[in-house]
Amino acid sequence: MQAILERRSIRKYEEKEVSDELVKELLRAAMAAPSSNNMQPWEFLVIRSKEKMNKIIEEKQAAAPLKGASVAIAVCEDLDVYKGSPNLWVQDCSAATQNILLAAHSKGLGAVWISIYPVEPRTKNVQDILGLPEEIIPVSIISIGYPAEKKASANRYNEAKVHFHTW
Repeated sequence: MQAILERRSIRKYEEKEVSDELVKELLRAAMAAPSSNNMQPWEFLVIRSKEKMNKIIEEKQAAAPLKGASVAIAVCEDLDVYKGSPNLWVQDCSAATQNILLAAHSKGLGAVWISIYPVEPRTKNVQDILGLPEEIIPVSIISIGYPAEKKASANRYNEAKVHFHTW
C-alpha cells in the first residue's frame, strides 16, 4: 500500500546510471502483472540510446523526461499473441507498465509513464524509431532514473466516485 499511495510521476533525474541489475528487477515486476488468460502478450525494449530518446521527444514533447533519464523501457504488445482479441492486450500491457512504476518507486527510482498507443501516427513513428517489427506495437515508454525532484504523496481518494450496491 505504501508504494501505491506514495508513488508519483518523476520527470527529473540525477546524472546517475541505473544498473542493468535494477532494470532486470523492474522487468521481473512487469512480467508478474496479470494478463487475460495468462497470455502474457508483452515484449520489452530497454532503451539507453540518447539518440533514440531524443527522436521520441521530437515525436511527442510530453516525452521530455527521457532527456534526463538513465534508461527507458518500452512496453510493447506482440499482436501475434492475441489474434482475434485485440483489445485485451492494452489492459495487459498497462498492468505491466504500472508494475514497473511501482517497482521503480520501491527501489528508490523515479519514473513516469509516457503513453504511445493508440495515437496515430505517433505509434507508428515510435515503432520506426525503435526499429520494432510490424507485429510489435509500443504501448508505453517509461523513463527511469534516480529522482532529482521530490513530490509529496497525493490523496486522490474521492468518496463521490464510490458506489455501493446501486448507482
